[in-house]
Amino acid sequence: MTVEFGRWRYGPWHDGPDPLAPPVDLRSALEAIGRDVMDGRSPRSALDELLRRGTGEVRGLDELTRRVWQRRSEIQRRHNLDGTLAEVRRLLDEALQAERAALFPDPDDEARFREAQLDALPPGTAAAVRELADYDWRSEQARESYQKIRDLLGQELMESRFQGMKQALQDVRPEDIERIRRMMADLNELLLAHLRGEDTREQFEAFMREHGEFFPENPRTVEELIDALAARAAAAQRMLNSMSAEQRAELAELMAGAFGDPRVIEQIATLDANLRALRPGEDWTSSARFRGRDPLGLGEGASAMQELAELDALAEQLGQSYPGARLEDIDIESLQRQLGDEAGVDARRLAELERELRAAGLLERAEDGSLRLSPKALRRLGQTALKDVIGAVRSRRGERDTANAGAAGEPTGASRPWSFGDTEPWEVSRTLRNAVLRSSSTSDGKISIDVVDVEVTETEQRARAAVALCVDTSWSMVQDGRWVPMKRTALALHQLITTRFRTDALALITFGRHARTVDLAELVGLEGVWEQGTNLHHALLLAGRHLRRNPDAAPVVLVVTDGEPTAHLEPDGTAEFHYPPAHSTLRKTIAEVDALAGLGASVTVFRLGDDPSLTAFVDLIARRGGGRVVAPTLDGLGAAVVSDYLHTRRRSH
Repeated sequence: MTVEFGRWRYGPWHDGPDPLAPPVDLRSALEAIGRDVMDGRSPRSALDELLRRGTGEVRGLDELTRRVWQRRSEIQRRHNLDGTLAEVRRLLDEALQAERAALFPDPDDEARFREAQLDALPPGTAAAVRELADYDWRSEQARESYQKIRDLLGQELMESRFQGMKQALQDVRPEDIERIRRMMADLNELLLAHLRGEDTREQFEAFMREHGEFFPENPRTVEELIDALAARAAAAQRMLNSMSAEQRAELAELMAGAFGDPRVIEQIATLDANLRALRPGEDWTSSARFRGRDPLGLGEGASAMQELAELDALAEQLGQSYPGARLEDIDIESLQRQLGDEAGVDARRLAELERELRAAGLLERAEDGSLRLSPKALRRLGQTALKDVIGAVRSRRGERDTANAGAAGEPTGASRPWSFGDTEPWEVSRTLRNAVLRSSSTSDGKISIDVVDVEVTETEQRARAAVALCVDTSWSMVQDGRWVPMKRTALALHQLITTRFRTDALALITFGRHARTVDLAELVGLEGVWEQGTNLHHALLLAGRHLRRNPDAAPVVLVVTDGEPTAHLEPDGTAEFHYPPAHSTLRKTIAEVDALAGLGASVTVFRLGDDPSLTAFVDLIARRGGGRVVAPTLDGLGAAVVSDYLHTRRRSH
């Protein structure tokens, strides 16, 4: 509804996406993708899963696909393909009844002979219609009913190939039939010329000037014309394929008498042959099962088959399972036509979400072409993880928000002139004072700040830490639901160190059968792999190497594990696995704990699980290296690790 107020008109918005719609929620979308990535999915599959699932306000591809299949099923359950045959049978019965009523009062022998002719008609509808082709009707009503059969067959035949033709042929005259026959002949000549590879542009333009009224879609080229005709003809063929053999035979026999002119059906057959040759890729062979009670005529059946084909295409587009699939492939107009305007809005919003994720720099291409989370996305995930962890720490301790300066140092209360390379904040009052004093000697009295005026806040350099976070990546971490909490813990610690304690050096070390140092993106995207072995020995070796590379830093070693060590590294680099743990594995692991203690590092172990053997071993590590054991819940793992890092850092400084 449109409402006018003075010079202004208000109405529904139809020109593209709603400009007042709220922007897509990138933060919640990124968090959903991040959860799936940390759970072991690739960023590509995590994005696909988000698009399939949808968001709180936007229905996903799975829901749209479900509605498409539901719509397809409704069409097949509601209709059947007996409409034309049933209508012909009704008109035939009507004609025979009117003719018998006209013959009954007549006492002469001719009337009885005609009745005998009618009684001898074959039982099949098509055969009876053919038999009556030359019958001289006594009843005018019967003659009209029989002519309606011929007109109906012609209308249905043309509608099955040219959508909208049935309405245009409601009152058929002989000259109309001749125009149709001439149009069909010219059309077949055009298609044959195009099939031979001739330049048909002028022929097409002449054809459209003369016969354009038959093509309301107004094709601009011969290729567009062929596409439209082939799609319709293929739908009509699929409808015939969906009928029984008896129905097809009867319908074919009836169509031979369409409009009472056999040349029409001959031209249709030629048209179908030309279109098959020009568009062999169309679906000419499939069928569908219609089991409803609402009968469809030949033209309506072709429209229904086209509708089913459109729904099949939408299902494929929404499935996004073909190579190079993009949300832009979805035909929004078809989707709105089948499911309504809201479905089109949902599809546009999903496409917008995917575009915004890429445009915001949250997803990027790796060197191998695969999709991965960008550093910006990892920072946002880290911010969320750290916020959750800090919230858990404060709720546990009852702390309020603080404004610690972090690794940049604490102000001493003094200031000094700025020199190249300084990163400390300006001492604003001193800088302005210097500018005023310098400018007071100028003649114009204007105050301006020069680089010589700038003073910076003097700070005391705070000590830095070398942090090694060793996380267990054995299969039991995945199996027991500890995979994502472990990754969120690493995210939170990484975010804390890179934003608050920038001079600290963090190494992320994973250990399964082997151990290795990884960057944050690799850890977040790490997939769980079935392999035997918990090689804490190798992880502590890498942790010691990290501490030796940072001799001026306070050492902090944090270990997250759910199992006792069952593997160790041999001098040749191979990993020896033993279960139950071998004495050699335990001995080598304890030796690395001693080596770390020699570097001034105590090992804090975050024990996940209540296995008695694990408990006994980590207690031994704590006693041996002066460390401690923390047994957090999965929800409290991040808070426990961050708290221990901050505690150890303050204690060592």
